[in-house]
Amino acid sequence: MTQKQAIQLFEARKVRTVWDDEAERWYFSVVDVVSILTESPDAAAYWRKLKQRLKKEGNETVTNCHSLKMPAPDGKMRLTDVADTEQLFRLIQSIPSPKAEPFKQWMAQVASDRLDQMQDPELSIRQAMTDYKRLGYSDNWINQRLKSMEVRKELTDEWQRRGIEGQQYATLTDIITMEWAGRTTKDYKQYKGLKKENLRDNMTNIELALNTLAEAAVTEISKQQKPEGFRQNVKVAKSGGSVAKAARQQLETQLGHSVISPLNAQQVLAGQAEPPQLDND
Repeated sequence: MTQKQAIQLFEARKVRTVWDDEAERWYFSVVDVVSILTESPDAAAYWRKLKQRLKKEGNETVTNCHSLKMPAPDGKMRLTDVADTEQLFRLIQSIPSPKAEPFKQWMAQVASDRLDQMQDPELSIRQAMTDYKRLGYSDNWINQRLKSMEVRKELTDEWQRRGIEGQQYATLTDIITMEWAGRTTKDYKQYKGLKKENLRDNMTNIELALNTLAEAAVTEISKQQKPEGFRQNVKVAKSGGSVAKAARQQLETQLGHSVISPLNAQQVLAGQAEPPQLDND
């Protein structure tokens, strides 16, 4: 099964999903859906109790649900109960919620949009732009963010060609971030007051540009040097990160202050701060 992780938005609430290219279907995180429908402070506990009850009733939908690795709040990939669209429709019937019907309509639209995007990849880009715009990001930031996604995809493809797998992706990403920003990804997120949020979604234009430069540099150096094994890839990651580090230091010398910002998107978009890098249109 070829999996593609994605975050979908329902009324600005995040739902973790995985797209199965072979089966051409979405798998949704059941806990995320339960959280939206029930507004429970502990959606995982609610789901455990509901699952136990449905199993006792002989509910085949619960029996057929399985688990896939998805990004957890701590940033690690952890097994999470998932359900495809058909299974989720049946589960929702067991959860009394005024959001049930609009959520079903949203699910059907997500499935339809994905099939359309497979025929026309440009639609995927338009959807990402729409989602970020809905959250309040500026057009300039959105354009940079989409470019950073392209660069990141090229980097991970290059790592895959070099035999990188599993946790090594996260480790190499940490090395790159540490090299140019002086912080690991975890430390960087803590500096911005983030928990489960995506770090790149909370970077200013300058931070995003430097991170993109670092990852693009790693990709190009890797293509040239063709590293073999994890250790050689670590050296390339440091080399690419150092390119962005040099650019950062030169810019900070001109500006007279650090370009690593403690601000996150929520603060800026809520009007608590208004730096030009992540402004509200």
